[in-house]
Amino acid sequence: MKKFAVILAGCGRKDGTEINEAITLLLSIEQHHCEYQCFAPDRQQTEVIDHTNNKKVCNAKRNIMTEAARIARGNIKPIEEFKADDYDALLFSGGYGVAKNLCDYAYKGANMEVQPDVARVILEMHAAKKPIGGMCIAPVLFAKLIPEVCVTLGNDGTQDAENIFKMGAEHVQTEAGDVLADNAEMVFTTPAYMLDSSLKDVYDGAFNLIETIIDTLDDKR
Repeated sequence: MKKFAVILAGCGRKDGTEINEAITLLLSIEQHHCEYQCFAPDRQQTEVIDHTNNKKVCNAKRNIMTEAARIARGNIKPIEEFKADDYDALLFSGGYGVAKNLCDYAYKGANMEVQPDVARVILEMHAAKKPIGGMCIAPVLFAKLIPEVCVTLGNDGTQDAENIFKMGAEHVQTEAGDVLADNAEMVFTTPAYMLDSSLKDVYDGAFNLIETIIDTLDDKR
């Protein structure tokens, strides 16, 4: 049975993990008869957003792992405990927490830096030639860390797509539910809510992402 590591960035699309993306991703893993373990950084979020009005809550503090545990039903580990040898693949769902808590893309765009603990898990899996998957905005992490990697954020011609090129990676336009496979780098991405997607579209992308990764793992045997 294949085992996936899933990195979460909090809970809530404006300041943490996009919940619909995370749940469809975890569901898709189970539907493929595989296992998963969720991880998150054990530190404070960069900011807290009131999701009823999308405004920043001043002086509020929330812990990324504590919030992410809401999605994982408490079954979560600090990212420091991740070991590439223990997993067949690594996954990231989207949400602004990826761009705020796992890196600073939300604030610096193409000049972003990935948090060291997050960079470690990505680079360890990449060095082990194991699949890395990302939904929505998460591919910016791969674009920053893996030279010339090919990813998708959905549409070409956007500022986000231009930032992918500025970071030395390649961007390819895709439709809702599509998966872009960079087989050379073992990186697999799907646009999810970067497009004007329905929940069904997001689920299709998550399901297809897992299926593509599993097919790739089976082909390596």
